[in-house]
Amino acid sequence: MDKKAVKEALEKLRKNSKKLKFNQSVDLVISFSGLNLKNASHQVDFYVNLHKTRGRKIKICALVGPELKEDAAKVCDKAILADDFSKFQNNKAAQKKLAEEFDYFIAQADIMAKIAQTFGRILGTRGKMPNPKAGCVVPKKANLQPLYDRLQKLLRVQVKKEPALKISVAKEDTDDDTIIDNIMIIYDQLIHHLPSEEHNVKIVQLKFTMSKPVRIR
Repeated sequence: MDKKAVKEALEKLRKNSKKLKFNQSVDLVISFSGLNLKNASHQVDFYVNLHKTRGRKIKICALVGPELKEDAAKVCDKAILADDFSKFQNNKAAQKKLAEEFDYFIAQADIMAKIAQTFGRILGTRGKMPNPKAGCVVPKKANLQPLYDRLQKLLRVQVKKEPALKISVAKEDTDDDTIIDNIMIIYDQLIHHLPSEEHNVKIVQLKFTMSKPVRIR
């Protein structure tokens, strides 16, 4: 995909979209062809490390034992100790609220079984269980600050149920260079996870939350 085409689409989107009272998301929308998502090898699920954030704070909850209690409370947006898991055990409402509030969950590795037992049903169905691929399962002597900072720029890309992808790449007030850079990084990595690479990409569009899409290619 040509960077110039992305820049032109973004300029057109800004020109033709009404300014609303809230800061809209900038969404990359891609439709695919030739993907058989019943075939696991055609499904896409990976993480992208962006150069900059997407213009919003990524909220992170730590599920830890006493060894990481102090660091997690200092670094993360919320820390839940293993001793307090019982409060959530049979409380689906509380678990759903957690899942909705936080983007990523960090787990202390040696209590992962307890985390899965307590939170697995709710977090698992929402794709938010602590994931080793994202670096979110950590030893009990981990330094959480570098992980917290990295997660602010980490984005999960999934194509599993429908042959399409809609993903927020930035906020409307983000500078154009950052938006374009985020789009190019996501796209360049995405095509290498597709069985026929760019041949599987049918249409690429860009839109704000409430705008009509503008075609890139």
